[in-house]
Amino acid sequence: MLRSVRLPIVFLFAFLILINFSFVYKPKVVANKSIVHTAYNDSASSKKFISEVKEETPDTYILLDLEDKGLSKNVFDLAMQGYNRLIKKRLLRNKNIITIADFSKPSNQKRLYVIDLKRNKVMFQSLVAHGHNSGLDYATSFSNENDSHKSSLGFYVTVNTYTGDCGYALKLKGCEKGFNDHAYERAIVVHGSEYVTDQFLKSNGFLGRSFGCPALPEKISKKIIDVIKNGSCFFLYHPTQKYLLTSPILHG
Repeated sequence: MLRSVRLPIVFLFAFLILINFSFVYKPKVVANKSIVHTAYNDSASSKKFISEVKEETPDTYILLDLEDKGLSKNVFDLAMQGYNRLIKKRLLRNKNIITIADFSKPSNQKRLYVIDLKRNKVMFQSLVAHGHNSGLDYATSFSNENDSHKSSLGFYVTVNTYTGDCGYALKLKGCEKGFNDHAYERAIVVHGSEYVTDQFLKSNGFLGRSFGCPALPEKISKKIIDVIKNGSCFFLYHPTQKYLLTSPILHG
């Protein structure tokens, strides 16, 4: 009789053990879910870390050693500000290249920079002439008017090439009303010239001057034109307060 009573008790005890085991196992499932959630948090942390690394990565100005090449951080930042504005306006076909002519510097310095933003490389650093009536060794006066024979400040988009009186040349479209939007009709173009040479500099102390065009050394003008043609950004800078305070591109 005692033996027959013990059997149900054993089965009951075994049943209770199974039930308890199932309750113990369920938190493990929850724990697995929390592990998945932790993995998601880790992923978010990785993204944050990558973002922080990017912020600490040296910018293009530093990578290109532009300070050592004579281009100030302020001028480069203004150039990139306008470049980004032109991209937003969908005016640039060639987004890899930006050209900066720093006319705050005298003409005896290599003040034109052609930069490949995709490869982080200065393609060219060259002499460049300013307009005859803009000044002698320094450009100090600028105009948007026909027959002024002065350079025009601001942002341009390079257009097509042609061969004319100045040889192989590149047309420019001015993007800033009141500053350079007459450039195309004025035939302000990039071209090579015999008065933009080291020899001319040695003889005169400054470069020859154009009718307003950013003229380049003949030996490299075609190479530069072929790199910057067809829709890249061209920025002609000078610290003229009227321009800096009212530029349609910088303040558009």
